[in-house]
Amino acid sequence: MTIRVVYWSGTGNTKAMAEAVAEGARSAGAEAELSEVGSADVRSVLAADAAALGCPSMGAEILEEEEMEPFVRSLESAGLKGKPVLLFGSYDWGDGQWMRDWEERMRKAGAALAGVGFIVNLTPSPSDIVALAEAGRNLAAAVSGK
Repeated sequence: MTIRVVYWSGTGNTKAMAEAVAEGARSAGAEAELSEVGSADVRSVLAADAAALGCPSMGAEILEEEEMEPFVRSLESAGLKGKPVLLFGSYDWGDGQWMRDWEERMRKAGAALAGVGFIVNLTPSPSDIVALAEAGRNLAAAVSGK
């Protein structure tokens, strides 16, 4: 089973979250490929059994506009047809509206969201890293049926 973990990170917070998700998925037996969005391929996400997408809140609670937003738009255009998707990201201000908006977009694109989006204020704590690894394990378990 394959899980593609694609992220954009400006300060390293979302990268740390992505690494935890990928490690959790691997510990559950998944092949988890970790990619920065600039080097990610939409086709590989669509071909995977599941995906985890990470992006911090930017500006007025939106996705990063140069790389992540176009990637997400490409996924929306292709349609996610029931694909299990985990969303995650960090924020500095606001109340998580960017994540709620992103969840709605992914639902409309056909994704089967793996729980609510996982958000962290600024730097993920050790307990956040543990919870993110668990989210990765749960995503892998959902795909494998275990």
